[in-house]
This record gives sequence, structure tokens and C-alpha cells, in this order.
Amino acid sequence: MLLQIPDVLTADELGQIRAAFAEASWRDGRRTAGSQAVHAKQNEQLAPDSTPAQLARQVILQALDRHPLFFSATLPARIFPPQFNRYGGESNFYGDHVDGAVMHSVTSGQRVRSDVSCTVFLAEPEEYDGGELVINDTYGHKAVKLPAGHAVIYPSTSVHRVEPVTRGHRIASFFWIQSLVRSDEQRRLLFDLDMNLVRLRETHGESTAVVGMTGTYHNLLRMWAET
Repeated sequence: MLLQIPDVLTADELGQIRAAFAEASWRDGRRTAGSQAVHAKQNEQLAPDSTPAQLARQVILQALDRHPLFFSATLPARIFPPQFNRYGGESNFYGDHVDGAVMHSVTSGQRVRSDVSCTVFLAEPEEYDGGELVINDTYGHKAVKLPAGHAVIYPSTSVHRVEPVTRGHRIASFFWIQSLVRSDEQRRLLFDLDMNLVRLRETHGESTAVVGMTGTYHNLLRMWAET
């Protein structure tokens, strides 16, 4: 499932992150690339233990925790600590690649199975040219370039790339989610059911049918979830 999630960050939260990044020190992103990705990767990243990265990571995790659409779509069991990258100048693209199946965090020591990939945009689209996130999957090719504070999630099995940035800088957070439900197809069915339940509650309240369908949602989640 590919889904755009608006307003993950508030204007104040986005301002905090951008202020922290104003004096940040960026380093070669290839230091964290795997054997396949290192040949396609040409960007910069923040050191995970740097003060700006730690502050921004806390802000983003708190924002995700309160966002109902993110929770419904990903059903997170574990979230890899958010990382931060920058594209521009000579370090301006990331060619076609697939994310690793299991990510190891140097900050937490935790291993996270990458079921869902997420990018949170931290620069406004008019601040840079190019930089589209292009995701290739069974639904075809999708180019994504969102306002700052918005996010996109997509299956970690997808081949994807970041197009060259030809002006300005594209700054974003990226991370992975290990879902309670491993199957992308099952997560999509649960998400569709949950969204329709929300609409039915708005129209009919907690009717007998809505209560029954809610039971069906939880029984499916109980059947498919891994904790």
C-alpha cells in the first residue's frame, strides 16, 4: 500500500526541526549504505547520535504516536529510529534500490524487520527542484514530492529512488516500520475496513452494525497480528 499522510508534523514541530538543522553537520550518506545501495547512493545524512538528529527524532516519534492515520495504515510493532538525509549540490540523488529486510539501529541496538518504509518531508517543494521519491511496485511508477510535514508510506519491498536535486536542498526523515501484520495485502484490508468504520460512525454512530463490523476488524487483527 502506498499512502500519503498529511500533517504528520505541526508548524511548530517543523520549525523546531528546521532550527535544529540550521547548524547541523552533514556527512556522506554512503557510510550507512549496504553493499548494493552504496553504488546508487549519493546524499548526505546526519550522524544518528548528533544533537540535531536526537531532537528531530524525538519530535517525529511523538508526532507519529498521536497520528491515527499512521497507526491504522502501518499497525506498528517497532519503528526504526528516524534518520535524516539531505540532497543537493554534488550529493543529489539516490538511484534504484530496495531497502534491506532487517535494519539494525546503532542508536538503540534494536533490529527491525522492514515491512513499511516511510519518508517525512522536511523541506517545502518550492525550496528545491527535482528530488521526487519514485516508487515502483505492482501499482506502477509513482513520483512523490510533498509539502513539509507530510509523509508517505510504501512497502519496503518496492524498488525506489530519489531523483536528482538540481536546485536547493531536499531534506527529509526516513525510517522503517515492523508491522504487527507482516502481509501488505492484509494490512490494506484492515486499513480499508477501519476507514469505512470511521465513515459509518460519523453517519450512524455506534449502531449495532458498526459494533459488529468493529468486532470483525478486531477478530481479523487478532488472527493476523504477530506481537
